[in-house]
Amino acid sequence: MLAKGQTVIQYMEQFAPKSIAVPDDRIGLQLGTLQKDITGILVALDVTEEVIDEAIALNANLIIAHHAIIFRPLKSLQTSTPMGRLYEKLIKHDIAVYISHTNLDIAEGGVNDWMAEALGLRQTVPIEQTSTDDYLKLVAFVPASHLDAVRSAVWAVGAGHIGNYSHCSFSAEGTGTFLPEEGTNPYSGEQGKLEHAAEVRFETIIPTSLRNKAVQALIKSHPYEEVAYDLYPLALPSKAYGLGRVGKLDTPVSLGEFVDIVKKGLDVPTVRVVGDLQRTIKKAAVLGGSGSRYVNGALFKGADVIVTGDIDYHTAHDALLAGIAIIDPGHNTEKIMKPGVAGVLSARLQADKYTTAVHASAVNTEVFRFV
Repeated sequence: MLAKGQTVIQYMEQFAPKSIAVPDDRIGLQLGTLQKDITGILVALDVTEEVIDEAIALNANLIIAHHAIIFRPLKSLQTSTPMGRLYEKLIKHDIAVYISHTNLDIAEGGVNDWMAEALGLRQTVPIEQTSTDDYLKLVAFVPASHLDAVRSAVWAVGAGHIGNYSHCSFSAEGTGTFLPEEGTNPYSGEQGKLEHAAEVRFETIIPTSLRNKAVQALIKSHPYEEVAYDLYPLALPSKAYGLGRVGKLDTPVSLGEFVDIVKKGLDVPTVRVVGDLQRTIKKAAVLGGSGSRYVNGALFKGADVIVTGDIDYHTAHDALLAGIAIIDPGHNTEKIMKPGVAGVLSARLQADKYTTAVHASAVNTEVFRFV
């Protein structure tokens, strides 16, 4: 059974919610429709003509990319222009394009965590906090016969996570009362008679950003005509989201040795380096994409070096003076998202018995050549 477009994007947004993206980021569906069966998914860093040809060859009618194909408002769509021809080709072959950018960078287990893991960083924290998400307790009263269905539905949208634990909940048996009045169609009991029903009090935890989705999942999976539920604010520390990662190395190394770790871990042939290659690196920062404005934040968090792309000349001089090293492996290192996202989506689709294939693009979209 093929997955619907909306199902695929639901999985994607559970992993990298749009709500955690930085303001005004160009994310979401940018071209095409999700109102269709998805024959195949191609995960790409950039959408180029070669990537579109790859999608066509793989019979993939959905591209999930990291970088937007529509960054500025379109005043016209002329198919005689290079970008116009790109859009025309996507439309003619019914290929939708969905963008997950800073939300994928920020997400737990997303781009910056994949990069940090590739470099061997431990006990990581964001370089810069971008948002927080308070916690709520969701409480509902459910017939015992439907407890598993309700729990599964609410957990499926992301409820029940506490730290590194998932599927967290509590339940206790009790008796509920209600009197179905005129015009009702009760799941149990009769109009005009007081009903005593054996119910289970079900509790779980949800971040505020998932409030509407969790309540909708509860109501849809619950058998009652009127669903009784409560939402309580919790005193737990808010969940913090942020860009970049700073972490410790298991064993201190020289900057020169760390350069080799970066080249191998991020699959790049060359890097630009600022700093003494003999200096000791104990703590490192990493940020996918363009990170010039985050150098000071990494220094403030105690990093000896930051690994990020698109470093300009003056930022490099300022970093050298401030005492933090820089390794610039280029913007294209975000290609680590291709196997990462493909793995996440494949696991979810297979778990739910969908046959939609997911491919990590094999096209190299690095525009620079080192000669």
